[in-house]
Amino acid sequence: MTIPRATVRLQFNRDFTLDDAARLVDYYAALGISHFYASPLQTARPGSTHGYDIVDPTAINPELGGEPALRRLVTRLRAARMGLILDLVPNHMGVGGSANRWWQHLLEWGRASPYADWFDIDWESDDPALRGKVLMPFLAERYGKVLPAGEIGLRFDETDGRIFAAYHAHRLPLSATDYPDILRTAGAQRLDATIAAFEQIEHLTSPSERQQQAGTALAMLLEVSRSKPGMADIDAALMSFSAAQPHALEQLHLLLQRQHYRLTCWRNAAEEINWRRFFEVSDLAGLRVEQPEVFEASHALVFRLYAQGLIDGVRIDHVDGLADPAGYCRLLRQRLQQLASGRPALLAPPAPYIVVEKILTDDERLRRDWGVDGTTGYEFMDQAGALLHDPDGARRLTALWAEWTGADAGFESEVRQARRQLLAQNLASECHSLGRLLHRLARTDVDNSDFSLLSILRVLTEILVHFPVYRTYVDAGGCDQLDRQRFAQVMYLAQQTLAPSDHPLLATMIGWLGTEASASSQTVHALRSRAIQRFQQITPALTAKSVEDTAFYRYGRLLSRNEVGANPGRFCIGVQEFHDNCSDRLRDFPHNLLATATHDHKRGEDLRARLAVLSELPDDWADTVQHWRQLNQSASQRAPQAADELMLYQMLAAAWPIDLAAGDAAGIRRFAARIGRWQTKALREAKRISNWFDPNQQYEADCEKFLYRILGDQRFLTELARWVRRITPAGSINSLSQTLLRMTTPGVPDLYQGTELWDFSLVDPDNRGAVDYALRQQLLNAAGAAAASLSNWQTGLPKLQIIQQTLGLRRRAEELFSQGAYEPLSVVGPRSQHIVAFLRRFQGSVALTVTTRLPATLLGATELPLVSPDVWRDTAILLSSDPGVEWTDLFTLRKLVSVDGKLPVCKLLDILPVALLYQ
Repeated sequence: MTIPRATVRLQFNRDFTLDDAARLVDYYAALGISHFYASPLQTARPGSTHGYDIVDPTAINPELGGEPALRRLVTRLRAARMGLILDLVPNHMGVGGSANRWWQHLLEWGRASPYADWFDIDWESDDPALRGKVLMPFLAERYGKVLPAGEIGLRFDETDGRIFAAYHAHRLPLSATDYPDILRTAGAQRLDATIAAFEQIEHLTSPSERQQQAGTALAMLLEVSRSKPGMADIDAALMSFSAAQPHALEQLHLLLQRQHYRLTCWRNAAEEINWRRFFEVSDLAGLRVEQPEVFEASHALVFRLYAQGLIDGVRIDHVDGLADPAGYCRLLRQRLQQLASGRPALLAPPAPYIVVEKILTDDERLRRDWGVDGTTGYEFMDQAGALLHDPDGARRLTALWAEWTGADAGFESEVRQARRQLLAQNLASECHSLGRLLHRLARTDVDNSDFSLLSILRVLTEILVHFPVYRTYVDAGGCDQLDRQRFAQVMYLAQQTLAPSDHPLLATMIGWLGTEASASSQTVHALRSRAIQRFQQITPALTAKSVEDTAFYRYGRLLSRNEVGANPGRFCIGVQEFHDNCSDRLRDFPHNLLATATHDHKRGEDLRARLAVLSELPDDWADTVQHWRQLNQSASQRAPQAADELMLYQMLAAAWPIDLAAGDAAGIRRFAARIGRWQTKALREAKRISNWFDPNQQYEADCEKFLYRILGDQRFLTELARWVRRITPAGSINSLSQTLLRMTTPGVPDLYQGTELWDFSLVDPDNRGAVDYALRQQLLNAAGAAAASLSNWQTGLPKLQIIQQTLGLRRRAEELFSQGAYEPLSVVGPRSQHIVAFLRRFQGSVALTVTTRLPATLLGATELPLVSPDVWRDTAILLSSDPGVEWTDLFTLRKLVSVDGKLPVCKLLDILPVALLYQ
């Protein structure tokens, strides 16, 4: 129960509750899963579809069934000898609305609230209108339009006696010191005692005494409200601030201006916000979990659940958003291990399983001193996907993209352009806030006092634009060698775009942000520490938004490489590099999760696997899309532009359901609707012609018309369906290869809900839809213990069988896969580059994995996802130390023996395109 054997990621919401999951325990147990890996279960904003907008971390979400349902689920899991991993969200909380009591208290009491410093708020803003206040960018229009329209009004809460301003779903608490002015407008004698009680607050100096007195006064007001005359008096007072009343508008405005927050239009957040957001989401506020009291309060439920044996480990969401990721992870492990001795005895050995959501770029490696078991597996998703791409296709597909778009620059150029746009618009406030902090730092030193704010912002922009990884990890111990290398890289790149006169400032700022020795004074040290923290928290947001949520939708050479954790500029990797990555993972993080699909993926794992086939057929694809462009020219009078059209064709070919016929009108409409939703999101994420802030509705509508026109054209549909039939067999081979690699390389295989069958899902919310578990249960029951085959392969049954049978072997030989050595094998013969093979070895147990690679050119005209045995010819796997011992093929149940230390591929892969042999 300590380390998962295999996990399944489940997305919980009010339509898929903890009790729904409990009914799936037996199914997933039969499939071979050891742990459910749950999306966040703590109380999220009402109606949340994903759970990452937590408003109360101290309770299990009642929409999911609450803690009683969690206990019912865990009871079922324990009966099946399974466990539970919980997704933690330590970086931020959902705000706005009325459900976050910490945030509500902060709005009511401002800096006097005990929660004032729990959120990452700049209470000392340079803007006088925000000093001591929190910006509330929740208005749909300008404040000057919303207020006179009567959209903001005062309300009375009959459960706690509070008066608050209401704006749609948002509850805006009022300072208790303003209640006397409000209540006096009623002119009612029966309110005099309550008014006096509120007035007493002004005479108290201690925040706790003031808040205690407010509680007394609120109780008195609540008592008044319980009589009809009293409630009538309260209503009369509230009406005095209604925009519908003469002179009331000015009174309401003045009242709102006195509060501990400033209301503004949501568009102003990017330029004015004075608190740390999650990326650019203005209703998710950054939490200062580095503070001990915040850490303990926000993790109290998690600690209790772990101590009681209800969870076995955690997944840390967006670890790079934290002020000190390493310190947080080490403290979390320490606290959980302290609680381990109190867990139920049957759950020993008591070691918590901890993984972090961390995107590693290019040559980056997870720090080994964090005390975690690894990442959630984005890097494996990248490596497995890159392995499926043919390097020979890169040049032609690059040329095709350039021919269509006129863009000769690569992916990195798109990222840099996106970063400049984001820093000037979406993240302008965060950039300027850091710039002002660095300017204050400059003024502390006579040598740097001439550096202006504008020059600092100019240089800071270039540092941020060229930053190569998600973040550095400079802490109290200073800057390690890895981060020094990153800063040196930034220095070199930024020098190429800055004038020589800015180079001294560049060097100075690089020193401030990491490489310089400790500060000379306490004041300078505090400023510099704050600047480093802000810098390290803005770079992950900027990187994620510029790469995943912008450049991924601008650069379309081949969309199968535009996936979370991947670099589309890197087209592929070779077999040896894949082996090297597996060996490194076994050495450093043997229990790292291995994912090929997630709740955040841009395209489903089998969609990407099919799309990768285009890398093997680049010339044919280029000719095909050029023909389609001419065929559909009459439908594209105004849209889409060439880049959007080429990316659309890729998605149509890759996402087309296997069972969809060109003549199925209803099926085509459903498919078109899904693609249409993807297309609109893609256009807005790209931020070229449309965006989320100011959607170009005309262009979006024209693109949608184009989509429906071409999918209503039988000529195009026939050609599209023909092309899909051509690439689907190779894509299915890729899928089965990817599946087996995930389950047999070093690490813990992670299955995303429903992907045990073919997964052609699109970006969220498409990839978070309901799963047809009845179908999966039916197929699993029908398969039983039978040998796997390609019969009925269109349903995804072979994928399901391979998963079940491999996980069954992992259950029987757990140490072989959790601890076993990883030994790459050589392949000889004319098709050697089309095979990936390796051994896992532990003591006397051995398993041999063999997968097909780059199959498209080997298939010929067959519509079966299997390379003909004749094509393999003399290709064989070398087993130099094998004395001719008999192997068992797990999937086909056959016996095989090597000859002269060789296993012929034609005998291994004559029934399935993958094999798993064991001794």
